[in-house]
Amino acid sequence: MKPATTDEVLEILEAPFTSAALGTAFELGLFWLLDEQPLSVAGVGEALGIPQNRCNYWLQLLEKTGLIRETEDGYVPSSTARQSILETYSRETWAFLAQEAREISPALHDLALHIRVPGSVMDSLDFTPVNYVLAMGENPERAARFTRMLFELHHPLATQVAENLDMEGIRRFMDLGGGSGVVSMAVLKRHPECTAVVVDIENVCSAGSHIAGETSVANRITYHPADFTKDNLPDGFDMVLECDVGEYGTDLFRRIRGALNPNGRLVIVDQFPPAVGVARPGQLHWAFERSLRDPEFRFLTVGEVRERLAGVGFEVYSEMTLGTPSVTSATFDKGHTVIQARRVG
Repeated sequence: MKPATTDEVLEILEAPFTSAALGTAFELGLFWLLDEQPLSVAGVGEALGIPQNRCNYWLQLLEKTGLIRETEDGYVPSSTARQSILETYSRETWAFLAQEAREISPALHDLALHIRVPGSVMDSLDFTPVNYVLAMGENPERAARFTRMLFELHHPLATQVAENLDMEGIRRFMDLGGGSGVVSMAVLKRHPECTAVVVDIENVCSAGSHIAGETSVANRITYHPADFTKDNLPDGFDMVLECDVGEYGTDLFRRIRGALNPNGRLVIVDQFPPAVGVARPGQLHWAFERSLRDPEFRFLTVGEVRERLAGVGFEVYSEMTLGTPSVTSATFDKGHTVIQARRVG
């Protein structure tokens, strides 16, 4: 929202209340509750265990967003909520997205008092953000929820990647950090001659294998548990696919090169900033949050990734931009860049 009036400026200043109210609605399942039947303030309060007067103001906050509306029979989801929430992602995915937003919100506490800190704002706040990889490694249930969430969010991107990848000569490929394997599944459906190996941490692989078992390509996709940022990778691949992963260290690139057959390909799909220090719209809040941990943090540009690839024995032979996904998600704003590189030597 770009404010045009004083009232709109003040509305942005009060936005944390609306954001918290909406996140709570997702985590408590309010929209799905009201989709089953209209409920009064008392009915919502009783169903969710919220004191009635507090519930009254919470529902008014949500009504102001236009996502619920009050009828003679009680509150119901608005048409916007039905189209943008209920018909887009599952209740579980919305709840997990809201949980992740809530978990990082302490980083913004008393920001005006800490933004000048030359080091980590998190240290000043004595706040340790959730490390999602470690959290999933310790908690299979969280890993399953995270994996299912990304399975839903990545569907439009997976379809685009599968439609645009040149798979000539590819029989076996690795999906590095592939989570559920949603991109692999889309590729395998278009290319029945191929098999895929998803490499991710153990709990994610377990969740992904369960999802894959529900698909028609279950017999052509396997899961290899590993922390790909440091563990040895399986080898013998015609192609390695790294889609929306964001890990571009030279050590990882060397290990990917070793996993490829001669002349094997590395395909990177991601959203890269247009210039050094400029964040894309869909990544701006993440860039700012990361800068609160490390004031020098920034996302790498395409050019910097290409230089790293060349430095470890890859030749970039293609770069293209995918169109806008048919469904906008919390992760994406517009088209992804696809870098295709070939192992040299």
